[in-house]
Amino acid sequence: MEFFKTQSRIGFMRVRKGAYVLSVALFVISLGAIIFKGLNLGVDFTGGVTIEAKFSTEADLDRLRRDMAADGFTDVQVQNFGSSRDVAIRLPPPETQTADEIRAKVEAVLRSEDSAVVISRVDVVGPQVGAELRNSAIVALASTLVLIFIYVFIRFHAWQLSMGAIMAAIHDPIIVIGFFALTGVVFDLSVIAATLAVIGYSLNDTVVVFDRIRERFDANKRLAPTEVLDQSVNQTLSRTIMTSGTTLIVVLTLLLIGGPALQGFSIALVVGILVGTYSSIYIASASALDAGLTAESLFPPRKKLAIDDLP
Repeated sequence: MEFFKTQSRIGFMRVRKGAYVLSVALFVISLGAIIFKGLNLGVDFTGGVTIEAKFSTEADLDRLRRDMAADGFTDVQVQNFGSSRDVAIRLPPPETQTADEIRAKVEAVLRSEDSAVVISRVDVVGPQVGAELRNSAIVALASTLVLIFIYVFIRFHAWQLSMGAIMAAIHDPIIVIGFFALTGVVFDLSVIAATLAVIGYSLNDTVVVFDRIRERFDANKRLAPTEVLDQSVNQTLSRTIMTSGTTLIVVLTLLLIGGPALQGFSIALVVGILVGTYSSIYIASASALDAGLTAESLFPPRKKLAIDDLP
């Protein structure tokens, strides 16, 4: 099935320098936000208690904070999510109280504000467990990048393509994580899972383009590398648009009707799909071109044996 009735002939590689500028700007902004602003880490990483409640009317957040403080809760974060009736409460890690005791105590405070309030979720994570989960997430991301480099190098026998794939694999998660740092959306384990899925999605898209690049070089080794890459991207463009479009429909549905539990996961996938589709063309492929990718990179010339060397 083709998205275009006729083969497109877009000169993607002609504008790659401008794409580099855009990518560097997004990368620097994202990295700066991560370093200087930081992420709004969920209790998965920091440890603590998260309580989500739904009021029958609009919640008065300031009064809730005062009532929580008066009942002995310190460093309480109270904010809306989804609507003015939905409230998320974050507390420091419990020292002696159990989850049931905390729930009962918080529920008493909330019911004093609204007798019809419904507590939909209570998550309790200790600080040690949160630190272990954070370290495991870092190891998972780093291991993924190393394995991607090895996989692409073994499959295509060209360091230029491996370098392009690993650059895209670094580019995409940094921008996704930077988006969370800029917006302040809670960053938890579900977002890490989505980020790893984004890396896999982007790599799959990249490998499809790389396969077509190898086919085009094999068909005509004298063709200019720029023309080969343009042809390869255009020939896979229908597949890319349909794959990205159908995936976005599903993910946007999750974002709109999936509720707060899937919000971070869905946002990460939406941003990641857009960035990953872009990076497979303008990071992975374009950087391989500028690194000197040629037909000889994929199909090294065979050594000719001298007559004396023949058996």
